Amino acid sequence: MKLGLGWKLYGDGSAPPPGAVVKPDERLSWGRTAGLGAQHVVAMFGATFVFPIVMGLDPNLAIMMSGIGTILFLLIVKGKIPSYLGTSASFVGAVTAIRAAGGDSATVTGAILVAGAVLALSGVLIHLLGPHVILKAFPPAVTGAVVMLIGFNLAPVVATAYWPYDQWIGLLTMGFVVLATVLLRGFLGRITILLGLIFGFVMSWLFDRVFGMASVPGDEPGSVVDAFRVDLSGVAEASWIGLPSFHAPDFQTSAILVALPAVIALIAENAGHVKAVQEMTGEDLDPHMGRAIFADGVATTLASSVGGSPTTTYAENIGVMAATRIYSTAAYYVAAIVAILFGLCPKFGALIAATPSGVLGGITVVLYGMIGLLGAKIWVENRVDFANPVVLVPLAAGLIAGIGGVEVAFTDTFVINGIALGTIITLVGYHLLVWLAPEHMVPRPVGARPEGDEGAGIMVVGTGDDTALPEAAKEERAVEGADKEGPDRT
Repeated sequence: MKLGLGWKLYGDGSAPPPGAVVKPDERLSWGRTAGLGAQHVVAMFGATFVFPIVMGLDPNLAIMMSGIGTILFLLIVKGKIPSYLGTSASFVGAVTAIRAAGGDSATVTGAILVAGAVLALSGVLIHLLGPHVILKAFPPAVTGAVVMLIGFNLAPVVATAYWPYDQWIGLLTMGFVVLATVLLRGFLGRITILLGLIFGFVMSWLFDRVFGMASVPGDEPGSVVDAFRVDLSGVAEASWIGLPSFHAPDFQTSAILVALPAVIALIAENAGHVKAVQEMTGEDLDPHMGRAIFADGVATTLASSVGGSPTTTYAENIGVMAATRIYSTAAYYVAAIVAILFGLCPKFGALIAATPSGVLGGITVVLYGMIGLLGAKIWVENRVDFANPVVLVPLAAGLIAGIGGVEVAFTDTFVINGIALGTIITLVGYHLLVWLAPEHMVPRPVGARPEGDEGAGIMVVGTGDDTALPEAAKEERAVEGADKEGPDRT
């Protein structure tokens, strides 16, 4: 079976001329390929280790499993879809809810493992039935609401878990990330979270020198102690080479129900990224979309089975390809191997774990808001009609129930709330109303024409793909997007 491991040398292996494209099955010289791999490592690095910290999981293990997951992904898609699998943000809200209910890391990874298995099965179904089933099961209105739930449900975490410990460092870090995202261009503009982390570390060190100790979280949950913001004693004690911390998952039904809604967001995210790569490479990747979703599910299942973080394809690395026009999967194998080596360095993990709470507060304010607004982005790109009560009513009810903390208790130990409840209300309510509504009120996909009209089409969730739009609409979209530099970062 061809696994996409045989790369043809592009020309003489030197840098391609401006405008030229290096295809996924091609490569430059190994020296240049290694350099490209390093770029992909930097691009995925910030979010891949920040999200495990936020979820209370081992960042070293997350980095290592991201490399293993990427290799597994590339093998499953047979090298057709160049992508890097970093830590997924879609589970952050669920993990927060699970821990708030008393769950530990084993419960968290058990819930993620089941969600990963469901994602893998979804990929198999999509491969067998065709990518159009994504839109039928999870239309843009529903997908946008679920993504918004995942992001905005995290707002209390910032307000209670990070920000109060050091509001001024949080404010400075947040301000830096916001300004850097707008002012920095090119590659630096794509790693602003990593730059914000570095900035926050430096400012925390300066505050320690100028203002002395601060109230920081203690070793016991909920405890507070006076200490310096930056404590690198754990880095000095950690060894240079060693295995990260593994643990077995534990399966709790209530936790699993909380984590399952993230599957919807991951299906939409993967589909959007496949379409973005398709537009850049000019290759028809729709037949491989099911494989990509299956591969992400398998990688998430494998990572969580040993205590690692969930994975997803990364838009940051798609942005690197858009900037370089080099789509060689060889560079991703290099990046994956580098990530695995980083994961085998406990000293590196100890440095990440020393991130001050104020820095995390400043970063998560931006990150959580961006996750939530991606839901609105899906609505806008797919022109969701909120004047239609079939759309408006179930989404309104689901969002308020999910974000507001409404609970439905079946027993003393089995309670559905937060993201899980909001998703159920949105998904069931939407499809029920579509089934009951008269024909003229049934929402139609962007570009769909009345029944019987030839050429009707659909837009894939969250991709901005114009294949289904009339020519005039395509021209309008082209003018609006003419100044964009590649795909949006997520």
